[in-house]
Amino acid sequence: MKRILGLDLGTNSIGWALVEKEEEKYGKIIGMGSRIIPMDKSEMDNFNKGTSVSQTAERTRLRMVRRLRERHLLRRERLHRVLNKIGFLPAHYASQIDFKNKNGSFLPEREPKIAYKPEGAQKKYRFLFEDSYNEMLSDFQSHQPELTDSGRKVPQDWTIYYLRKKALNSKITKEELAWIILNFNQKRGYYQLRGEDDETTNNKKVEEFHALEVIKVNEREETTSSGAKWYDIELENGWIYSRQSNIKPALEGKVIELIVSYSLDQNGKIKTDNEGNEKRSFRMPKEDDWTLIKKRTEQEIDKSDKTVGEYIYDNLLRNPYQKIRGKLVSTIERKFYRGELEQILNIQKKYHEELDDKVLLKKCVENLYPKNDIHRNALLNKDLVHLILNDIVFYQRPLKSKKSSISNCPLEYRLYVEKASGEKKKVPLKCIPKSHPLYQEFRLWQYVKNLRLIENQKLENGKLLTNVDVTEDLIPDEETRVELFKYLDARKTFKQDDVLKFVGKRSPKERVGFSWNYPEDKEYPGNETRYLIESRLKKVEDIPDNWLDQEKFEDLWHLLYSVSDQEEIKRGLESFARKHQLSNSFVEIFRKFPRMEREYGAFSSKAIKKLLPLMRMGEYWKKDNIHPEIIEKAQKIVDGEVDDEIDDALRERAQRCPEIVTLMGVPLWLASYLVYGRHSEMADVIRWRTASGLEQYIKEFKQHSLRNPVVEQVVIETLRVVKDIWNYYGEGHEAFFDEIHVEIGRELKIPADKRKSITNQIQENENTNLRMKALLIELFNDPEVPNVRPYSPVQQEILKIYEDGVLNGEGEIPDDIQKISKMSSPSRSQLIKYKLWLEQRYRSPYTGAIIPLNKLFTSEYEIEHI
Repeated sequence: MKRILGLDLGTNSIGWALVEKEEEKYGKIIGMGSRIIPMDKSEMDNFNKGTSVSQTAERTRLRMVRRLRERHLLRRERLHRVLNKIGFLPAHYASQIDFKNKNGSFLPEREPKIAYKPEGAQKKYRFLFEDSYNEMLSDFQSHQPELTDSGRKVPQDWTIYYLRKKALNSKITKEELAWIILNFNQKRGYYQLRGEDDETTNNKKVEEFHALEVIKVNEREETTSSGAKWYDIELENGWIYSRQSNIKPALEGKVIELIVSYSLDQNGKIKTDNEGNEKRSFRMPKEDDWTLIKKRTEQEIDKSDKTVGEYIYDNLLRNPYQKIRGKLVSTIERKFYRGELEQILNIQKKYHEELDDKVLLKKCVENLYPKNDIHRNALLNKDLVHLILNDIVFYQRPLKSKKSSISNCPLEYRLYVEKASGEKKKVPLKCIPKSHPLYQEFRLWQYVKNLRLIENQKLENGKLLTNVDVTEDLIPDEETRVELFKYLDARKTFKQDDVLKFVGKRSPKERVGFSWNYPEDKEYPGNETRYLIESRLKKVEDIPDNWLDQEKFEDLWHLLYSVSDQEEIKRGLESFARKHQLSNSFVEIFRKFPRMEREYGAFSSKAIKKLLPLMRMGEYWKKDNIHPEIIEKAQKIVDGEVDDEIDDALRERAQRCPEIVTLMGVPLWLASYLVYGRHSEMADVIRWRTASGLEQYIKEFKQHSLRNPVVEQVVIETLRVVKDIWNYYGEGHEAFFDEIHVEIGRELKIPADKRKSITNQIQENENTNLRMKALLIELFNDPEVPNVRPYSPVQQEILKIYEDGVLNGEGEIPDDIQKISKMSSPSRSQLIKYKLWLEQRYRSPYTGAIIPLNKLFTSEYEIEHI
C-alpha cells in the first residue's frame, strides 16, 4: 500500500491531498486541504505582472544611498593622498586631514573648506583665491555693470567656474587646480552601461530634443471616446504635432520643448512612410521630466561648443540671477565632465611640472597600492593625469559578479583540496549562457532529433487514421535532418509553418492537416547569436566569404557578451579588428550590438563539449572528437560484452536505439549515459528522513537566499505544509511518504519578463474584445451589413480573425490605423475609418480573394478550427 502526497503550488495558496493506493485503480483519500500563503495582494499582483518588488526594497534603496556616499568619500580620500604627495593642497586644508591613521579622511569633527581659510580667534574665514575673484569681478563689471554699480556682491563661490574657464587657456595656481579637481569629484555625470536603455542601445530608436515655435493650432472633427478632441499643432519647421486635449491648447506663438523619436530599420536608417517622409513621434514632457532635462542640457552644451565650466560661467555673465544646479545644468553624460577635466589637466601640465614627474608618480602609486604589484606597475607606465582621471575621479567600479546565482551543472564539477582538513571537495561547474554558440548548436541538435511531424488524418488501406506520425516520410534520412539543422541554424526564430515549408509544404493549403509535436502557435529560437552576428558582418566592408569560423565566432561572442562598458567594448572591437585585419566599419557596426540576455542553460560548457560530438550528424560529425572510452563502452553494449559498470537497464534501452552503432545523432539521454553514466538523476540532493530533520532545515533556511521573495515564501510554506502533514498523519516517523507529486503553477516557473509579456498580452486581448464589441455595434447600425449580433461570441471571434488577417498581412499599416488597432474604446469617427480600412485590405488566406464585410456574418463564411 502506497502513501502518496500531492502538492499543487500556486502564488497565493498550496493545495494538498494525502492518499493511499493499494492497486492501480483503488485507493482512499486520507486527508486534503489548502494553505493560503499570507501575502499582500499588491505584492502578488506585481509578481504576476513581472514587476520586481522586494519586501526589503526601501532598505535596499537606503543602502544604495549609503554606498554611493561611501564611494564618493573614498574617492575624496584618495585624491587627498595624491594631492598632498605632489604638494597641491593649501596648508590650512591639509592640516585638517589625517594622513597617518585614516589615510586621507578629515580629522574627527572637522570638515574644512579648501577655498576658505580660518583666521583669528573668532575663526573668521578669508577667501583664499582673492586674485582670481577680482579678475572675475572685472569680467562682471564689463558684462553686468548695473550689478556691481548697485553695490550687489558677486558670490565668491562662482570663482570655481571662472577658474575652470581660465584653466583651459592660462596658468592657475596649484591650490586652485586642487580645488577644481575636488570639485569634479562632487559632480561627475551620469554613466550608462551597454543595454541600460534598450531602445537606444539596440539601435532601434533615436531621440532628439527640439525647442520649436508653434505657428498654428488646428482642430480636427473627430473626438475620442472620452470626449477629448484632436489638435494638429503646426511647428516653425513644418512638422505637425498631434495631441488630444479637452480644450484648445493656447500655444500659438509660444516655443514648446519636444522629445522627437525616430524608429530605425535594420540598416540603422530612419524609417519612412509610403510617401518617403521620415516617420517620427513627438512627446511633450513636463518641465521636470528627466529625459527632457538631460537631452536639452546636452544639446545646448554641444551647440555652444564649450566645456561645462565655460558654458556655466558664460551663462552667469549673461544672466547672474539664474539657478545653476538642477536648472542651468542638470544630469548629463559623464563624457562632458571627463573631457573638460582632461583638457584642464593636460594644459596645466605645461605649467606645473609635478604632473609630469615620474618620481612623484611613483610615490603616489605606492601610497595608493602598497601591495598590488600588477596594478602598481601598470600605473607607473602612465602619468599623474591618467592616475587622477581614470583611477580616482572617473573610476567606474565593475559590477559585482552574480555567478553564485547561476544554476549548477548536474554533470560536471571540479575537485579541490581544503587546506585545513586536507579533504577533497566537489564544486559544481556553472551552467553555460544560452547565447553561447555551443549552447545554440546543442539546443538545435536536440530539437532536430526530437522533432516529430504528424498528419491529423490519413487514409491508409481504406482506413482513416488520425494523428499519424509521418516524420520518416517527410524527413526520410540523415542528410535531410542535417539540411534542416542548417536551415534552422541560419534563422533567428522559427515556427511550425517554417518547418512545414522546409519539408515541402509550400502553400497554406498543403500545410493544412499537418502539425509538429510542439505547441503549434509558439515561436522557437534558432541560432539567435549566429543570426545577429552574421547579419552585421554582411554590412562590414571587404570581409571574405566563410570568414566566420567556430574560433572567431566564440571569440567575438565572448567579447560582445562579457563587456558592459561602452568604452571598453569599443577598445575590444578595435583590438579584434586589428587582430583579424578588418576594416574600420566593423567597429562602428558592432559597437551598438544589443547586449545579450543573461539567461543560462541546463549544463556547463564542459558538459556540452563532451555531449555535442555524439549528437552531431553528417558533415558536423567527426569520430576523432569522441573519446575512445565512450567508443569502447558503446561497442560493449552492441556486442553484449559483460561489464559491471554498464547498467542492465541502460543496455536494454540502448540496444533499441540504432544510433548506438554509429554514435552519430545520439539522443541526449543516451549521450549522457555514455559519457557520465546518468542523465536526469540528481547526483546530490538533500534528503529528510524524519519530520524533525525537515523542521530543523526550515529553521536554518537563510532568508533572501532565493533572491525572489515570492518564490522563497512559496518554498518555505510548502516545506511547512509537508512537515505539518508528516507530523499529523505520520507522527514524524521515517519513510512515511512513498511518493510526493508536485504540480507547480505557471507563474512560478517562468521568469519576470515572460510574466510581464503574458500580462501585456492579457491586457491586449481585453482591449481587442472591447474593440470588437464596439465595431459590431457600429456594423449593426450599418444597413449594408446584414445579420449582425453585437453581443454574439461567435461573431466577435469571426471579426477578430478578420482583423488579424488584415493586421498580419502584407504591406505597412498607417500610424493612425495602428493606433486604433490597439484601442479598447475608439470613437465613432475612428471606428468608421477603421471599418473602411479593414474592408479595403482583407483577403482570404486560402483563396487570396477579398472577403466583403457585408457578407462576413452570412453562411458563406464560417470559422475553420484548424
